Amino acid sequence: MWKQFLGKLSGKSPKSGGGGGWGSPPPKSPTSYDVNGRQWDSMRASPPLAAIAGAEGETREDVFLRKLNVCCVLFDFSNDRGRDSPERERKRQVLMSLVDCLGTAEEPLTEAMVSACVRMFAINLFRVFPPKVRPGTGAAAEADEDDPFFDPSWYHLQVVYELLLRFVTSPVVDVKVARKYMDNSFISRLLDLLDSDDPRERDCLKTVLHRIYGKFMGNRPFIRKAVSNIFYRFVSDADRHNGIAELLEVFGSVISGFAKPLKEEHKLFLWKALIPLHKPKTVGMYLPQLTYCITQFIDKEPKLSGTVIRGLLKYWPVTNSQKEMMFLGELEEVLELTEMPEFQKCMVPLFRRVAHCLNSSHFQVAERALFLWNNEHLFGLISQNHQVILPIIYPALERNARLHWNQSVLNVTMNVRKMFFDMDQKLLLACQKNFQEEEEKQAATEERRRLIWEHLEKNAAFHPVTRDISFAAFPKPAPLVAPTMT
Repeated sequence: MWKQFLGKLSGKSPKSGGGGGWGSPPPKSPTSYDVNGRQWDSMRASPPLAAIAGAEGETREDVFLRKLNVCCVLFDFSNDRGRDSPERERKRQVLMSLVDCLGTAEEPLTEAMVSACVRMFAINLFRVFPPKVRPGTGAAAEADEDDPFFDPSWYHLQVVYELLLRFVTSPVVDVKVARKYMDNSFISRLLDLLDSDDPRERDCLKTVLHRIYGKFMGNRPFIRKAVSNIFYRFVSDADRHNGIAELLEVFGSVISGFAKPLKEEHKLFLWKALIPLHKPKTVGMYLPQLTYCITQFIDKEPKLSGTVIRGLLKYWPVTNSQKEMMFLGELEEVLELTEMPEFQKCMVPLFRRVAHCLNSSHFQVAERALFLWNNEHLFGLISQNHQVILPIIYPALERNARLHWNQSVLNVTMNVRKMFFDMDQKLLLACQKNFQEEEEKQAATEERRRLIWEHLEKNAAFHPVTRDISFAAFPKPAPLVAPTMT
């Protein structure tokens, strides 16, 4: 009786003349494409979305493949036409039924079912991103430039990503069979989707990529290499990439699972892929995730802290005060994990840079550098090496105490000087004497330079000109003459 009811339902004509009813196909079937962009001719002749119930004699595999075939039909969400089309809603319902199917399935999926699933994922996900369309121009449009973009096709994509996550994590999917179809090419195109402007899609891709890395162990080296290449292109060529933070978040958990001692490949990933990510101007968008990845490396192998500090000094900003403050914050986190031998190897160039920060005219940079002395671990390292550090830092502290315009910076500077005074009064007084001697030498040099220029100016004013020098590049003005000294 149920089959007879379905037969009547599928053959029933709609009362109105509008297209897209249950019994009749729409006037024009939506076009679908495969992974390489070719049209699937079989999709054009796909059955109506209502005809998904199993006919007599159909197996579980046949019904599953029929539903996947229906979900390969794509819809155009870029315009308002067909927004309320029942076909769109029916495709979403079929996708949700497939999600439930994978969630409750007990029998393993056949190879044909796995292949059809991967094909459906490729058709729905691998696409050219729609351009950003923002109303208005001029100042209003520039103000909205940083607003998130939401893909209008997310109505279907959301369920496709949920199905993909169920597919990757489901125990009924044989990993060996799935790897035949979710190969390196599929994973590479999946990684390309992380450049999507839609934050919801990037969040789903982050979860899916993490599950793929955990389940498909044979693809792990390729994923690491592909992600490294994304970082290389971003640092050297690309102006922007939307998915750097998500990739770093995934690799934060990946790095925490690395075995000790670290392989040379992993150390190269730190030096050649992660540390250069400090170079772009947009580092603030992903710095927390980047810092977490770097600290995970140092947790695994503390000797890498020196490598990280030298990398930070290499890419240290010169004119960007906000970026400089972020570097100081990351530097403090790295120094908290640094042991004495590694600290002693890099403390001279490190505190030369800190001294420059202390004299910054941007009071927040100077204040943030002075706050490094509030860290107990770092204060202990400095205390045990103050004979080397104080002579480097003292001139900057003295200039701050005399010349800095901000009262807060002056107060903290005096506190730091008092700390050094309590550590080693004799050394502090010696540094003060050396600083005064250097100032006297510099003042004497400036005075000699001033006197020499005064002498040259007097000679130029009182001695006659003896030779003319003409300039062919300036024909109209009178020829210029150079004075000679006798």
